[in-house]
Amino acid sequence: MKHLIILLFSIVIVSCSKESEKETVYKNLEGNKTDTLQSIQSTVKMVYIPGGEYKPFFGSNTTLVSVAPFLMDERAVTNEEFLEFVIANPQWQKSNIKRLFADTNYLKTWPTDITLPENALKDAPVCNVSWFAAKAFAQSVDKRLPTLDEWEFVAMADETTANARKKPKYSDSIIDLYLQKNRQFKSVKQSPPNYWGIYNMFDLIWEWTDDFNAVLTTGDSRSGEYNDKNLVCAGGATSATDVMNYAAYMRFALRTSIKADYTIGNLGFRCAKDTTIIKQ
Repeated sequence: MKHLIILLFSIVIVSCSKESEKETVYKNLEGNKTDTLQSIQSTVKMVYIPGGEYKPFFGSNTTLVSVAPFLMDERAVTNEEFLEFVIANPQWQKSNIKRLFADTNYLKTWPTDITLPENALKDAPVCNVSWFAAKAFAQSVDKRLPTLDEWEFVAMADETTANARKKPKYSDSIIDLYLQKNRQFKSVKQSPPNYWGIYNMFDLIWEWTDDFNAVLTTGDSRSGEYNDKNLVCAGGATSATDVMNYAAYMRFALRTSIKADYTIGNLGFRCAKDTTIIKQ
C-alpha cells in the first residue's frame, strides 16, 4: 500500500506542472462548438438522489459541501449506446473527430467508425472516450455529466448505507475492485446496486465528471474556504479530511493527472440531470 500511495503522490506532483496547459483545454464544450448535435433517445433508468451535505476528501475537517437534489443514470453509458450516438453524429466518429477533442487513442479498439470490437459486449461500458465526447453524448440525450461533488456524494454509499466512509473496510474493498484487471469489459448491472440504487460505481470503470479537475481551480463552486491549488501542489494528503481513504485519493490523483482530450482504456462515464423535485 505504501508504494501505491507514493505513486499517487508522484502523479499529483507531475500534474501541477501541467496546470496551465489543462486550463486552456477543458474550459467547456460550448466554447468549442463543432456541428449541431443530433438527439438520440436514452432508455436508461435515472435515479433520484436527494442531495445533502458531504465532507470532500480535501479541505478542513469542518468543510462540508452542499449537494442539491439531482438525477443520475443507474449505470454507465454502454458500447451500444455510444455506437448509436456516433452513427447519429458522424463528427464524433473516430476518423472524423477533431484532434482538439480527443487524442489518438479515441475508440482505438473499434475496427471502423461504426463497428464495435469483435468480442466487445454491447452492454459493457464504453471506454476510450474523451471528456469532450462524453459531454457531447450527454447533451445529445438532454442530460449532462455529473459534477465531482455529485459523483462523490453517491460514491459514499455501500449497499446498505448512504454514507459508509466510516466503515473500516469501505476504502479497502473499493481499492480491491480498482485493482481488478479487465473489469471494464464486463456487462453493466451484474453486481448489486448501492444504497441509492446506483450500479457499478467502482467495479467496472473510472468515470468522467463534468468538473473532473476542479481541484486545480481556486475558489471553485465546491470551496471558497480553502485553496485547492495549494493542496494539489503541496503535501496533498496532509490536508486530507480522511488520510485513510486511499480509494478517494486514487480518484483525486487520476483526475488531476488527465486532460479533457485524454482517452483511457478503462475510463468511461454516466449521465446526470438537474431536477426541481424535492422528495420528503
